[in-house]
Amino acid sequence: MSLKERVYSVLVVSAKSTVHTALSQLLSQSRYSPVRTVTNVSEARRILGEQHFDHVIINAPLPDEVGTRFAIDIAATAGTVVLLMVPSEHHAEIFDRVGEHGVFTLPKPTSLPVLTIALEWMTAARERLRGPEKSSLSVEAKMEEIRIINRAKWQLISALGLDEPQAHRYIEKQAMDRCISKRTVAEEILRTYS
Repeated sequence: MSLKERVYSVLVVSAKSTVHTALSQLLSQSRYSPVRTVTNVSEARRILGEQHFDHVIINAPLPDEVGTRFAIDIAATAGTVVLLMVPSEHHAEIFDRVGEHGVFTLPKPTSLPVLTIALEWMTAARERLRGPEKSSLSVEAKMEEIRIINRAKWQLISALGLDEPQAHRYIEKQAMDRCISKRTVAEEILRTYS
């Protein structure tokens, strides 16, 4: 799947409606969905407790805090890319604080073309984060498969009086003969003998 076909969820945290309006022009529903907007950090933390977002865009300062601590906290969560927009006179100082945590910063005022580029950077960073997520999921799936096969072996041992190597061979042979996975055979055994 190409990057143009992927859809990214976005949380926009800004007290200014002009930022919401400008970003709504860039965040097309075909590419960004859902897009949620909130006006303060407290509300954003509540929403992030309920839902994961690929991108979080923060327009600092916010009414209840500047937004740097919030940006660092969110960047530490797996799979979320954070863009912190800050007044240009504070950009260098804030970048020094948040850059090492993986937070993108953008001085403002800014333009729509620059925001478009920033969104592309965020997309590239999000895709980079998918690699470890995929391998982590595949390791977890493999471990789950091993657990299911082991439970099926124990069912065969207790129900049919086989030893462990015989139960293992039985599952492998069934899988080969029927051209199905060992996991599918194991799940059938568990249904039959449970």
